[in-house]
Amino acid sequence: MDSAPGSPPMENTSPSSSKPDQYLTPGNSRLLFYTPPRHSQLSSSPVSPSPRVIYSDRFIPSRLGSNFSLFNVASPLVSGGKEESCSPYTAILRSVMFGPDHGVVPPATPDRSWSGKIGYSSSPSSVPSSPSKNIFRFKAEVPRYSIFSPGFDDPLPGVSPSQPKAPRKVSRSPSKVLDAPALQDDFYLNLVDWSSKNMLAVGLGNCVYLWNACSSKVTKLCDLGVEDGVCSVGWARQGTHLAIGTSQGKMQIWDASRCKRIRIMEGHRMRVGALAWSSSCLSSGSRDKSILQRDIRVQEDYVSKLTGHKSEVCGLKWSYDNRQLASGGNDNRLFVWNENSTQPVHKYCEHTAAVKAIAWSPHVHGLLASGGGTTDRCIRFWNTRTNSHLSCMDTGSQVCNLVWSKNVNELVSTHGYSQNQIIVWRYPSMSKVATLTGHTFRVLYLAISPDGQTIVTGAGDETLRFWNVFPSLKYQSSDSKIGAFSLGRTEIR
Repeated sequence: MDSAPGSPPMENTSPSSSKPDQYLTPGNSRLLFYTPPRHSQLSSSPVSPSPRVIYSDRFIPSRLGSNFSLFNVASPLVSGGKEESCSPYTAILRSVMFGPDHGVVPPATPDRSWSGKIGYSSSPSSVPSSPSKNIFRFKAEVPRYSIFSPGFDDPLPGVSPSQPKAPRKVSRSPSKVLDAPALQDDFYLNLVDWSSKNMLAVGLGNCVYLWNACSSKVTKLCDLGVEDGVCSVGWARQGTHLAIGTSQGKMQIWDASRCKRIRIMEGHRMRVGALAWSSSCLSSGSRDKSILQRDIRVQEDYVSKLTGHKSEVCGLKWSYDNRQLASGGNDNRLFVWNENSTQPVHKYCEHTAAVKAIAWSPHVHGLLASGGGTTDRCIRFWNTRTNSHLSCMDTGSQVCNLVWSKNVNELVSTHGYSQNQIIVWRYPSMSKVATLTGHTFRVLYLAISPDGQTIVTGAGDETLRFWNVFPSLKYQSSDSKIGAFSLGRTEIR
């Protein structure tokens, strides 16, 4: 929730530079490259060489041709074409550098509007003192001022300080709460997913329910019976087909638009707790430590089997380009697989607890985030293109889920022991944008709306909470169906 912009740079602060093009005429253009004569100190009598014009690639600004009357400021030039050392510009610069109480009292100007300003006096006979004694020396009684600090009420002419951008406000209260009876408090399951068609799927006990985010209509999709249970749900990217992993190690594919089961796929010997769709492939991770790659267009139950994890596979995510699959397990390992490989191409062993939370960045190709369990508590970032560990953030509590915003370069994490909070992070600084609380149990489930503005979280307290955390790509009308839920509490079944 933090980041602060710095002060804008001070460029061309002299009054003469506010309209530079006005004086670049053929008559005075040579003055821009005029070099004042130097007097030799080696001879007894000074010699004044004639001025000469030097042309070079270095631009040395000169105020000899400036029209100070445009700014109601007296000309700083004196006889001989030399600049007076006590010009208004010099006085203001000295005042900014050494403070208004430095004792500089330059001549008064004709314009009374300058009277009382920093570094000005009504006495024309005052002589400024030399500032050389204060350079690179600290003087406690001399206050330090910044051009854009609150104590400097009169910035230099022509300089308009820009106000820092106000931080984005995130509501600390959920926009909607749904009761979800029998939502399991199991870290290794994945029971909530939000489709691209704006349909939320939730596994409750041995049933799967669909909640329409546009109409709030609840539909019971299926009942697996008393001998089976729902362990994972996952929408295909088109948003029409839903995969359901069961406690008996089977996979069911359902056409949600018709509420019809179209296929049952086997292959696992134990429960299926993790699912991930690519454009043409469905991956399933199981407690039997294996990952099966399935193609629902072919007759076989699976086309390849990935082995490598030494414990239950609890996290699976395909990259946005469908070329890499990331898997996390209860063996504290994070693996990255190519689309056609049967062995991991990258193995990351830095986590010290189960890796369930996995998220690919939609903004940077090959950027992967992962989160560790209770004894780890860290979010780590990896570059899978260079096979390098980028950074690590200790969150202070169990990391249950991660999801990246597709609208802004931010991500959200949900947590369990011991704080049960939801945190919105700004990447790559990993400063906190917001911390949300409300769940009384571990926040084990997380999904994001198709427009990328709203997230839904689920916990063992048997509630689903909707939070408006991310901005839209463009300003949307107030009647948007997503992110404009009314406050209240209803049941999902």
